[in-house]
Amino acid sequence: MAFTLGAGSALLKPIQVGGVTAENRIFMAPLTRSRADADGTPSSLAAQYYAQRAEAGLIISEATAVCEQANGAYLNTPGLYTDRQQEAWAEIASAVHGAGGKMFVQLWHVGRMAHPEISGFENVGPSPIAADLVTHTPSGKKPLPVPRALTAAEIAEIIGLFRAAARRAVDAGMDGVEIHSANGYLLHEFLSDVVNQRTDAYGGSPQNRARFTAEVVEAVAAEIGPERVGLRISPGNNAGDMTEVDQISAYELLLCRIASLNIAYLHVVSEPSAPAFAAIRTQWEGTLVLNTPRAVDTDFAELENLATWGVISAAAVGRAFLANPDLVQRLTSGAELNEPDVATFYAPGPAGYIDYPTLDELAEPQSA
Repeated sequence: MAFTLGAGSALLKPIQVGGVTAENRIFMAPLTRSRADADGTPSSLAAQYYAQRAEAGLIISEATAVCEQANGAYLNTPGLYTDRQQEAWAEIASAVHGAGGKMFVQLWHVGRMAHPEISGFENVGPSPIAADLVTHTPSGKKPLPVPRALTAAEIAEIIGLFRAAARRAVDAGMDGVEIHSANGYLLHEFLSDVVNQRTDAYGGSPQNRARFTAEVVEAVAAEIGPERVGLRISPGNNAGDMTEVDQISAYELLLCRIASLNIAYLHVVSEPSAPAFAAIRTQWEGTLVLNTPRAVDTDFAELENLATWGVISAAAVGRAFLANPDLVQRLTSGAELNEPDVATFYAPGPAGYIDYPTLDELAEPQSA
């Protein structure tokens, strides 16, 4: 697939994102790669992987756990709650900045999407309602168990863990963090009027269902500054066996509550034609990043049109960046894109991780 962005492309214009200036509006979306060490430390290859993609306007890292219990949806995913992990993220930040890039770390808690054989802990959620899914555990595919409902005291503790992980990210040299409240993980689970069946201050009304995510954003903004904070949401997205009858009300109240913080950006996983996206776009006055939830080729012509008309501020691109470290260069030159190798998305080692060729590498003369 080839597509050319002209010199006057809206996606190629710089944009101020909180405290950083992104050189273009083609962001790298968060992508789980399952290559971290067993203790959640990013692998020795991660700095090279991210630095290779530094021409993205902003790199948003793979989802990163705020504590050991927050992991457990997938094998070998990273964390940011120990000194060793922070040191590895500092090496990544240094490599990305050295290559001229900007980077936020995405922070998550997987909630009911965890499996005890992966995390070593029971899985938790807003209510004892299991996701009707199976996951890959060390002993094979297994269904996700029914989660235990979090107590109010545990919710307060998790808010503190997000705050602490954000502090570690900034201390490691990262430009900011993105709060993951999407795709069926813990904060998204609380927003749902189906998965969240609580009757306390964190359930029931749309305002109550929005409370957990809002309090996380507020706590993190107070710790590192709102200009260093992004938020990802996915209203109506059924990833993680999520269902939401009301796909709008809790999100409207969430955005209303955090509007005065002036966070760096709102990252929305949605089809641009979805009613929920239209409602959010109407309400949100700040920087809005769109990530379309498609496991097919990214429609760059559509994204360019949306950026041109001001519907979106920037676009987050996943698989195309995974397979094309020099994606922006390829788009400006109209070059063909590398095809992503699905077989190596979550495989260990360098294959399908740091070995996708750039145009410059392809142009190098081959030795005899």
